[in-house]
Amino acid sequence: MRTKLITSASAAALAVAITSPAFAGPTYENDTGGSFTWYGQLNPSFQSYDDGTETYNRLVDNAGSNSRIGFRLKQAYGENSLTFHFETAFGFRSSDGVSQASTGDNLSWDRTNIRHVDLQFDTARYGRFSVGQGSMASDGIAGSDRSGTGVVAGVAVADPAGGYEFTGGPGGVSVGDVFTDYDGGRLGRVRYDTNNYNGFVFSASYGTDILKTNNDRETYDVAVRYNNENIGDFALDAALGAAWTEETGKDDKRDIAGSVALEHMPTGLSLALVAGERDIAGNYGYAKLGYTADWTPLGSTSFSVDYYDGSDMASTGDSAQSWGVAAVQKIDNYNVEAYLAYREYSYDDSSTSYNDSSVIMAGARWKF
Repeated sequence: MRTKLITSASAAALAVAITSPAFAGPTYENDTGGSFTWYGQLNPSFQSYDDGTETYNRLVDNAGSNSRIGFRLKQAYGENSLTFHFETAFGFRSSDGVSQASTGDNLSWDRTNIRHVDLQFDTARYGRFSVGQGSMASDGIAGSDRSGTGVVAGVAVADPAGGYEFTGGPGGVSVGDVFTDYDGGRLGRVRYDTNNYNGFVFSASYGTDILKTNNDRETYDVAVRYNNENIGDFALDAALGAAWTEETGKDDKRDIAGSVALEHMPTGLSLALVAGERDIAGNYGYAKLGYTADWTPLGSTSFSVDYYDGSDMASTGDSAQSWGVAAVQKIDNYNVEAYLAYREYSYDDSSTSYNDSSVIMAGARWKF
């Protein structure tokens, strides 16, 4: 009965998202080059996780692109502009925040759900200067992807089920413990981005965790990004970055990650490759094949298959693999992406071979 009720709730949520009218947050402008724009998205998903012994079915918020709302207030100053950016997640129960032992709260908001409280000064000659809570320079460096399925399948393979523990062993090892991408995050930071030089943008930042109490974390990072959609029949996205973190009571660490995504525009075929390493822990490699076609008047249809291989993530000599398949259907008139994905996880350490597990994610992201 519980499974039927949750499935019905998920179906109802998807129906609401798909049948809701398209609505984009309005932009208000003044006579001096100022504007105010708000936006948001909802991303409910039905999650079914099988840990090798039992199956758990829940309605969750997709952690890969959580439900959120925000606004931008922008004012031009000649050829330059100043932007204030605010964004917060709603705090719905996250797909990586539930486990065998906990269903989590349906709604639990605190200040760690704030994603951006950020001032950005864009200059025509000298690039962009940013200060406040927001993305570090290395945020997104592992995410180059042109497959069209990024809403539910990507290098962050733990997002669909990161809180669940592997069974068949001593316990205490979760999916999120052994699958990571070493991608940069969001902190209270100062950041600088250069102008675009023939497709290249260079970035650097310094940040600390201002949303948590009693925290003295300090992170420094640098990154370079490249984008070119006019390489003959191909389009290319690439990124590379490194971050150094210091925190009292913890070992200093250095993370390096990079990604490249190539798409053949006439056929819709794409390939993404990602790799990352932490100097005091493990490393991984990731590959993804994608295909996008315009089969219906609704919008593009995308498919992907991917594979992740990591080692030494939780302990020396351990091994973690995951593979997944995903399908995403865009419904352009309603700003909706409906998706279905399946992913398997396997993990072994030097003494134990844990049970393989799997997760199904079915949902829809509605942007407004």
